[in-house]
Amino acid sequence: MTTSPLFYQAGPAMPEVSHARGVFLWDAQGKNYLDGCSGAISCNLGHGHEAIRDAMLAQLDRVAFTYRTQFENAPAVALAHELVAMTEGELEKVFFVSSGSEAVESALKLARQYFVANGEPQRRHFVSLRPSYHGSTLGALGVTGYQPLEAPFTDITPSSIKVPGPDFYRAGQTDRSAHIRHVLNETRAQIEATGGDSVIAIVVEPVGGASTGARLVDKAYLEGLRQLCDEFGCLLIFDEVLCGIGRTGRWFAYQQWGVAPDLLTTAKGLGAGYYPVGALLCREALVETVMANGGFQHGHTYAGNPLACATGLAAIEAIRREGLLDNVKARGQQLQQGLEALQARHPWLGDVRGLGLLWGVELVMDPVEKTSFPAEANLHAKVTALAKEEGLLIYPRRTLDGLAGDHFLISPPFTISESETELLLERLASALERLDREVVAPLLDTATVSSANAITG
Repeated sequence: MTTSPLFYQAGPAMPEVSHARGVFLWDAQGKNYLDGCSGAISCNLGHGHEAIRDAMLAQLDRVAFTYRTQFENAPAVALAHELVAMTEGELEKVFFVSSGSEAVESALKLARQYFVANGEPQRRHFVSLRPSYHGSTLGALGVTGYQPLEAPFTDITPSSIKVPGPDFYRAGQTDRSAHIRHVLNETRAQIEATGGDSVIAIVVEPVGGASTGARLVDKAYLEGLRQLCDEFGCLLIFDEVLCGIGRTGRWFAYQQWGVAPDLLTTAKGLGAGYYPVGALLCREALVETVMANGGFQHGHTYAGNPLACATGLAAIEAIRREGLLDNVKARGQQLQQGLEALQARHPWLGDVRGLGLLWGVELVMDPVEKTSFPAEANLHAKVTALAKEEGLLIYPRRTLDGLAGDHFLISPPFTISESETELLLERLASALERLDREVVAPLLDTATVSSANAITG
């Protein structure tokens, strides 16, 4: 235990940050780090963005805080209009919060209250994927499928019905359409076993985040979910806390496939790392039903905070003014090519997947069988530590329900340049060479010897 009064998670001592600018941060000793994961996939515009600073200072000079039941404020109204326009009017109502977990909690509660107000109080179950991640508060944790995070709280969380999602990498040579049909049939079977009229909503990430390493869905899968929701009369919730606000090259990831949800959550990049702000977007009909029956029984002190909303508005305006969605696509292609070149050099980089500037790299011991490294080897943590030593920040996690498998995310700020992307790939290449030499090669040698002994024995 350190002498610091702060505590977060167990782990090695961290360097103290000194300052940051653009896609770089410096520690107190003067070493620089390229932010290859936008902090927690949130600093979409990098560090020290002057237009956002100016917008925040201007708002501070007017008013930093008002309470939503006492005043309306112009930044909240303007940001809500922007978000609705970004969905091309498919989601017409907005409720502001301060974080992704709060946004998911708000979606779950609004969906439940809608059915209570609509005369269907028997609907009390949510359906979500395993693995998945939707937040750390108890309600959001209930729809999360990641066992280490769930385990201490299983007895006190409102657990959801967990179903498998698409895994195109591990499906291997299986026909893609057949794989989707299998996954959707399993989802249908579990809904029917529970009772279709007891389901509130299906909750899914259009592009997986930390829990799956940017695992992708496709149009057929999302269309299948939409059809299931329509058939059983339940709602479709997209969690875009991580993949929304331009991260995939579109304002929202679901727009890559053209299948709209009933509710959508977003946060992280909405405040671009400058101020906490998140949002729930939803169809107007849901809100009208709830508001006609006493109003939404939910709220947060900082919901619609003017400083938060001014920050979010400035972030969206900067993305639009600087043409950063185009840069996300261009740098994403560059990043994909570079990651695939590294994959060709290191066969244990089993899969490279993603969209825009959200890429996951999965590490496997056997690229043919797709077997994971031993969990106790902690490859995800070791590659992250080596990358940090090389001056690159990446985001690690376990791939298979938090129990096994290793991956890391590469998701730099939208402002990253072509030359900075090359530097990112160079620093990653150095870290992977060290991982290969210091960790992977000895593990593979040990596995080869053990296999030979088993055969001769």
